[in-house]
Amino acid sequence: MKRTVLMFAAVAALLLVFSSIYTLSETEQVILTQFGRPVGGVVSSPGLHAKVPFIQTVHRFDKRWLEFDGDANEIPTKDKKYIWVDCYARWRIADPLRFYQAVRDERGGRSRLDDIVDGETRNAVASFDLIEIVRSSNRDFELTEELEGIGSAEAMVKIASGRNKIAQIVLEKAAKITPEFGIELVDLRFKRINYVDSVQQKVFERMISERKRIAERSRSEGQGRAAEIRGQKERDMLSASSAGYKSAQEIKGGADAQATTIYARAYGRDVDLYQFTKSMETLNASLGDDSTLILSTDSELLRYLKDAGGR
Repeated sequence: MKRTVLMFAAVAALLLVFSSIYTLSETEQVILTQFGRPVGGVVSSPGLHAKVPFIQTVHRFDKRWLEFDGDANEIPTKDKKYIWVDCYARWRIADPLRFYQAVRDERGGRSRLDDIVDGETRNAVASFDLIEIVRSSNRDFELTEELEGIGSAEAMVKIASGRNKIAQIVLEKAAKITPEFGIELVDLRFKRINYVDSVQQKVFERMISERKRIAERSRSEGQGRAAEIRGQKERDMLSASSAGYKSAQEIKGGADAQATTIYARAYGRDVDLYQFTKSMETLNASLGDDSTLILSTDSELLRYLKDAGGR
């Protein structure tokens, strides 16, 4: 019995010791509460620390810079263009006691930070035209065909503030509110800006139409160039054919002349033989098997036929 009591007392002592101390890492800070009310100050030094067992509760908070990535919100710009704006920021719990009293934990802190950033972002975006929100500087654009057809006028507008300055305005205004909740906000950026679906579809349709126009123009230029090449090809072929025909005719003419000269030399030796031969060639070319030939009595052809028949 005595041994059991001693064991029970030892266990109770251990539980009392473990519930009386807690450890704190270098990345944490602690607020102690007693019956729901904060007691003492902020504990931020790492190591072992004591508390009243079973009565005081340890609430841990991160010391490090935390990331805030809010949801995209649909916001109208000053020139009435509806866009989605998605922000991200860096923040930390600067005053754990006030943070605990205002929002309790990180989840509550993120929710409150979302409300603050969203409200200030809406106010800032609604005060500027779209071109101010999407551009950061007045650098010159290279005016391509796509830009010239789709949005050259908008792109050439000079901005007064720009995207980075607008984000800085949101940061400055939000950072004045967050200390009320024990939060320090140090950085804010626009992660993404996009048209709402209805406007985006119209922009895409406009881009597609412009690309089709450029493609059609390129196609027409290509067809014109192809017709020009085909015409040049036909002219080259005709020129080559004409040159070949001319050369052939010249060769043929030269051959005919040479043949005539040869014939003249050959037949010049016997005129009667030449006349007879030419007459026979004429008859051979003119008459067929069933041809009927009517000649006058003084015809040269008839004379040769008579002489041939006489022989």
